[in-house]
Amino acid sequence: MNKTNQTLDLAQHLGKTIRAIRLENKLTIANVSDLAGISRGMLSKIENAQTTTSLDSLVSIANALGVSVSHLFRGYDNVGDSAQFVKKGQGMEVVRRGTSCGHSYHLLNYDHGPKKYFEAFFLQIHDDSEEFPDFDHPGTEFIYMLSGEMEYRHGQHTYVLQPGDSLTFDGNTPHGPGALSHFPIVFLSIIIYTDSFHEQ
Repeated sequence: MNKTNQTLDLAQHLGKTIRAIRLENKLTIANVSDLAGISRGMLSKIENAQTTTSLDSLVSIANALGVSVSHLFRGYDNVGDSAQFVKKGQGMEVVRRGTSCGHSYHLLNYDHGPKKYFEAFFLQIHDDSEEFPDFDHPGTEFIYMLSGEMEYRHGQHTYVLQPGDSLTFDGNTPHGPGALSHFPIVFLSIIIYTDSFHEQ
């Protein structure tokens, strides 16, 4: 395979992967382009393999999608360790729906395989200046409180979570933080995806 064909194949692979992750997370081209700081037209061209892109742009797109850069290359030339070690404070900061409301999200794991089995997040809430929307997603979520105190809504129920408390629930049911107190509120959130999610 000559260099031109290799470049084209890689561009096609990256475009398909970026589009698949964007759709999986129910994000529009406008959402991702705004978060990544690139134009919508450029992102569309990248997804359709109509242009090549710089590593800096790929890093920005990966951050906007909440994945690692290596995740974008999986299945093409993916070489990596089977274990993932994340030093304190070095989890990838990602943008999710709650970010603009005061959540700080740090992703603690990056899946390398063809399926997403789980995601682990380290979350911090620093004040009660905003109301949080309800969230819903496939799979089962597990929350473990590290510090602070908050009410957490799940469907018609509300739970008061304090350090050492945990809560496990169906992610498809609307859920999210309620009344907040004793800042900073810090907790782990682990989402386990089911086989039915992979089959969609």
